[in-house]
This record gives sequence, structure tokens and C-alpha cells, in this order.
Amino acid sequence: MTFLKLMYITNRPDVAALADECGVDMIFIDLELMGKEVRQANMDSVISKHSPEDIKRVKSVLKNADILCRVNPIHEGSQKEIDLCIEYGADILMLPYFKTREEAEQFIGMVGGRVKTCLLVETAEAVECLDNVLKLPGIDMVHIGLNDLHLSYKKNFMFELLADGTVEKMAHKIKKAGIPFGFGGVARLGKGMLPAEYVIAEHYRLGSQMAILSRSFCNASTCNDISEVRDVFKNGLAEIYEYENSLFSKTEEFFEENKKQVDLNVNKIVEDICRLNKK
Repeated sequence: MTFLKLMYITNRPDVAALADECGVDMIFIDLELMGKEVRQANMDSVISKHSPEDIKRVKSVLKNADILCRVNPIHEGSQKEIDLCIEYGADILMLPYFKTREEAEQFIGMVGGRVKTCLLVETAEAVECLDNVLKLPGIDMVHIGLNDLHLSYKKNFMFELLADGTVEKMAHKIKKAGIPFGFGGVARLGKGMLPAEYVIAEHYRLGSQMAILSRSFCNASTCNDISEVRDVFKNGLAEIYEYENSLFSKTEEFFEENKKQVDLNVNKIVEDICRLNKK
């Protein structure tokens, strides 16, 4: 038994087919480019160079997974972009970097119920207006984007928002609205600056139902052997599923202790980052 729907970002049909075969729930096509290079200029992040045509190419090889497509923030050409993504076969459209209720409402209106919608909360302004946004009809899911959101709050490490209660406050609001949600990404078990076990247990405690498989889970762009990619997905997902299943029998005390360990680890990581930045 598992509780997380997992997403993987790729526009490669061969990798998408493997991810689908191994149980990934959503293949993530990323069309967002507007403003991203400026926001993430000093970060070790990848700006995807995907195109709407990738939706058709990837869709043709999938048997079970949905295609989630992140479009650009609301702009003059949003309606055309949204229409094209739906025409090419996207199952879910995600709106990034919105700052107002009106932008979220525009997006939902442009989609018009033709496919599912996902709002990506990744600005301080979006958090501020979240109560009003969640009253809008037509929101199928919400994802809390820790990468840009921690930059918006001028934090040093994205999981500070997990340790300081920011994610928890949003989680309570989104759950109360009855909308499925997720946050951030997860690496392979035992990997990541904050080990994946701690993060997955927090997903369970907070009622999160979605997560992105991070680049550190599988960086297909650096692997030339597709059989290696298959092994990473097969073994890595099996480990995650097994760990998820174990959480159903854990006590409240376990999750309280896990939260303490998250806080301790995050504080240590932030101290190390600040020390390095001073050098």
C-alpha cells in the first residue's frame, strides 16, 4: 500500500516509458521558461527545454501514467498555450508562480474543465492569498514548490519551510478545503541533503499525496545506458514503496521523533550553508 503519487520530469519517450512501466504516476513535461533563469540563476537547478510537441511524443508510449504539463505563468499567450497542451494530450495542467487569486481564477477559466488543474504554490504572495484561492471551484490538486518558495522567503535551504512550519500551515488549509496536495521532491532512500526517509515520513504525517522524484533520484541526462535507468527506477521505486508501506503501522511517537530529526538536520544544513557563504 502506498500513499504518494510520484512525478518524474522528462521529455524523453524512452525514459518516460520506463518510469511508467516501473510505477511512476505522472510524467512531468515542463514548458515553464518565463522568468525562471533569473529566479534560479545561482542555484544548481536545471531549466527544462521541453516543447508542446513533447506531450504527443511522450503520450504515445505511456500505458498507465498521466501527463502533467507545467505551463508558463499567466501571460498574453496563456490561452493559446493551454489550448495547445490540451490538444496534444496533457491530462493535467499546472500553473506556476502565480501571485494573486485572479491569476489562479484566470488559469482555471482558460482550462475550462477540459483537463485537471494543479496550482503550484511557490511565491510568498500565493501563500498570503491561499485562503481565498482555495475557495475557487475547479482546483483538482495543489503542489507546494519548495524550490522557488524558499527563494521567495529568502531562505538558504528549501526544506527550511518544512522545519519552520510553513508547509504544515499550508497543508492544514489545503486538506480542510478537501483538495489533494503534495510538496517538494524526494531522492532515493538514504540520499539527498535531507535523507528521503525523513521527507517521506513528513509527507505521511502532513497528509501529502504527491511528490516529484528529484534529479538525485534519477538523472537520466547523465546516463547513456538505458538499462541503468531501468534499474534505478525499478530498485529505487521498490525501496520507496516498501518504506511507504511501513509507515502505515508507525506510532504517533515515531512521527514526532521524525519531525524532531527533520528540524535538527535542516538546522545543521543551514548552519553549514551559512558558514560556506561567509568564506
